[in-house]
Formats: sequence, C-alpha cells, structure tokens
Amino acid sequence: PTTTSTSTTSSSTSSSTSSTSSTTSATTTSTTSSSTSSTTATATTTTSLSTSSTSSTTTSSSTSSSTSSTSTTTSSSTTTSSTSTTTSSTSSSTSSTTSTTTTTTTTSSSSSSTTSSSSTSTTTSSTSSSTSSTTSTTTTTTTTSSSTSSTSSTTTAACNMFLNQTTYSVGTTPEGVAVVDLNSDNNPDIVVANEGSATVGVLLNAGNGTFKAQITYAVGTRPVSVAVVDVNSDNKPDIVVANQFSYTIGVLLNAGSGTFNAQTIYSVGSYPGSVAVVDVNSDNKPDIIVANGGSATVSVLLNAGSGTFNAQTIYSVGTNPMSVTVVDVNSDNKPDIVFANSNSAGTVSVLLNAGNGTFNAQTTYPAGRYPCSVAVVDVNSDNKSDIIVANNGDTTVSVLLNAGNGTFNNQTTYAVGDALQAMAVADVNSDNKPDIVTANIDFNNVGVLLNTGIGTFNVPTTYAVGSEPVSVAVVDVNSDNKPDIVVANSNSNTVSVLLHC
Repeated sequence: PTTTSTSTTSSSTSSSTSSTSSTTSATTTSTTSSSTSSTTATATTTTSLSTSSTSSTTTSSSTSSSTSSTSTTTSSSTTTSSTSTTTSSTSSSTSSTTSTTTTTTTTSSSSSSTTSSSSTSTTTSSTSSSTSSTTSTTTTTTTTSSSTSSTSSTTTAACNMFLNQTTYSVGTTPEGVAVVDLNSDNNPDIVVANEGSATVGVLLNAGNGTFKAQITYAVGTRPVSVAVVDVNSDNKPDIVVANQFSYTIGVLLNAGSGTFNAQTIYSVGSYPGSVAVVDVNSDNKPDIIVANGGSATVSVLLNAGSGTFNAQTIYSVGTNPMSVTVVDVNSDNKPDIVFANSNSAGTVSVLLNAGNGTFNAQTTYPAGRYPCSVAVVDVNSDNKSDIIVANNGDTTVSVLLNAGNGTFNNQTTYAVGDALQAMAVADVNSDNKPDIVTANIDFNNVGVLLNTGIGTFNVPTTYAVGSEPVSVAVVDVNSDNKPDIVVANSNSNTVSVLLHC
C-alpha cells in the first residue's frame, strides 16, 4: 500500500536555450470477436544530472573523505512527445492498461541532450486462484495483454557510466528484481516481485535494452524476493518467489516463450524474506534456500526432480535473517550459506556445507547495524570468496576478506551516506574487479563504488532513480558488453533501467 508519484525534472540553461516541441497522435482500430482490449501509453522524457556524492571511507582507525562536484552548462531540446491509442479486441477477455514511461538523460560539461519519446504499457491481469497448503499446487488463470514499449535517447556528452535511464510501470510496491533471459532470445528479461499486488511481473526484452509491458502472474501474499533458475532441467529458467505473508515459496515453471505456469507452493518458516536457488548436494539439481525472518531460521528444500521439492530442513540462525546467498567460501567445491541478520547488533552468518546438502552450525561475524543485503565474491583477486554487506542502520558497506578455510577477517567499512536497502556486486567498468552497486531507499538513488583493486573501494557516485529503490541487479541488457543497472522502485511502482554509456 503505497502511493504512486510522478516527478518532473526541469532543466535550465545559462546562455541561450532553445526548445522545440511537437505532438503526434495516432489512433488505430481493429476488431475481432467478442471483446475489447485497450492500451494507452504516455511517454515523458526529462533531463537530469547524475551527481557524484560525498562520502567517507573508514578503514580501521583512518578516515578519508573526498568530495566531487559537477557543474554543467546544458542546452536541451525536447522533441516528439507522442501518444498512441490502439483499440483491438480478442475473444472472451477484456483488459485495459495505462502506463507512463520516463526517460532520463544526463549530460556533463557543455553538452546537448535530445529527449525523445518512449512508451510502456503495464498489463493488469485478472487472475483466479485456489491455494492448498504444504506441498500443493495453486491453479491460476491469468488473462494478460501486453504492448511493446520503445525508447530512444541521444546524448553527445562524454561517457559517465550510467547516464541514460528509462522507467517502466510494474505492479504495486515492487520489491525483488532479477534479470535473466526467459525466452531464449539471448536478451535478458526482467522479473519483479510486486509485493502490494501479490504478483510477479515479467517484462520481456524488446531489444536494444528496451522492454515490453509486464505480464503478471498471481502468487502468494506479499512476494518480496525472486530468483530465476532452471529447476526442472528443461533448459528454460523458472521463477522461484518468497511469499512473505503466506509463509510459502512459490515455483512457477517456464511454459516456453517466456510464459509461466501457475505456482506450486511449498511451506517454509514464518516471514520468508529472501530466496536463493543453488545445487547444494551435488546432484545437478538446483535446491531452494530461504531466510525466514520471523522464525529466525534458514530452510533448505532439496530438489526431488522434475521441478518438485522435498519438505524443508530447518537450521536455527540469528535474529531476523534477511538476505541469503549460497557460494563456496572454503574451496571444497560445496556451496555454503551466507546471510545477514538484520538487527541492531548486526551480524553476518556462515553455514558451511557438511555434504549431502546438510550444513554445520552457523559462525557469526560482526557487521554494521541492521544489515539488509549480502553478496559473496572475490574482491581482492586472491581466489577466495569475500563477504560484502549493506548495512541500513549506519549507512555503510562492510567488506569481510576471506582469511582461508571459510573464515573471515574483521570487517572494513565504507560510508555511503545514504540509507541502503539492497546491493549488487559486479564489474561495471571492465577492469576485471568487482564493484558495488547500492539501492539507497531514502535518497532515491543508486550508488556505484568502484573497486581499487586491493579489496578496497572508492567513494560512491550516485544516480537518481525512482522513489524508494529497494532492489537492484546489474546485467548487460542491450548486448553492448557493458553491464547495465536495473532497480525496483517500491514507492513509484516502477522499474528503472540505467544503460551503461
């Protein structure tokens, strides 16, 4: 239950400003049998500036801070804002869609930016479902309509990473986001868990980093986390979602061409808040691992074959486990469980794999206050997986370097200056060193912390996105071999795509 807001950014120029506007409308009507579907899309393009934030980095007892500012002279011209309305009918169903697409292009120094039109439709689907408890199947009938959204934007500015942003309307209160090719066209697609509307939305990639309107599938109450992995060995990725208020995990098998069957549900602990899908028992079948915030447990559901799962095995852990990832941290070729315990004490826990999909008791390490997101990757090129934690309570990122044998050194913290909600780790500047990308909920931006190469990170550069960003993924969505940022904005009911220049 959140409100939807629309922001308008105005750009001013210090010399001369020229503006040109034109409006084009087109109406097309076609008729088939028995019903009508209408789609209205409006595109708004604005010009904004992504700025470099000021933050401090703290390592042991030393503190360094740096501030970078950017002053710009910008001339902007607005061209072609188009609205098209299409009415068509299909047998036996009616759906209407209204959406708003916003494209943001940023320039620095003396530059010119051209704003162009884009449109996106968000599909409202009607569903009927019946749900049974424990290992049962929910049957859902989903009626959806989709339309293609296209965006084009031009800038003559020098590359400053993530200048070109497009937003797409999704369901109510989007929380988790994943980016994976769902329909085997070699273009990564977006999957988002819409907490407020109890759906998962699928936005298929239309090419060149643009996306079609979402198609929605009914799931449990308050879906908050999503993973996309082939769980039934048919070479088609499936959707696994944590339904927080249903105390269940939903599995939606891929039916082909990027469509999905109704969810099958599995009981887990109370308030599951994070899900990962990894083969933990070396049988070449991905298993499900869930962090249950309410019951202070981690659930492991082993894959029984054909995309079905055994009942959960439960491991007791710290208070309010919130984020989980599964990676081999002690080089024994068995993936281990790492998760953040989101409480005032702030810890991260490691459960080493004992073999056959069972796990040893947790070992905990101090992190910042209220850690909310965790990732495991080698950040200092020593071939050992390190832990990175986003701490919401003290607006820091913690890095725990691997000391060997699955143990970790004390954290080094980096001040971000913004209230963190989520984090992704990926090499964004092609130097073969993983960087950190954060979703900063209170300041409506994402931060990029570049890796220095020795396991330390520079101060973040921030880029404005939608209202209350809560989840982030870093994937090349337009096939230019440069990673792009995809972020779910919970308060504006949108997903932002920031293309790497």
